[in-house]
Amino acid sequence: MSEFLRSIPLEVFLPIVLWDFIWKMIALWKAARNSHLTWFIFIGIVNSVGILPLIYIVLDNRRKKKITTQP
Repeated sequence: MSEFLRSIPLEVFLPIVLWDFIWKMIALWKAARNSHLTWFIFIGIVNSVGILPLIYIVLDNRRKKKITTQP
């Protein structure tokens, strides 16, 4: 595995790491503010290259829209 990581150019690896870090921090912040402990733990532990944080953010936005549009 170490040889595989060394074979990835820094120009490819660094943007992926930054992408994951940014989305993970945004999702962790939102999960903490919304008291979603389960999401907070999964997002913090699972390394999904930004996919899991994006799923949480999209689902949370849909939930908030549904709550605000109900009479």
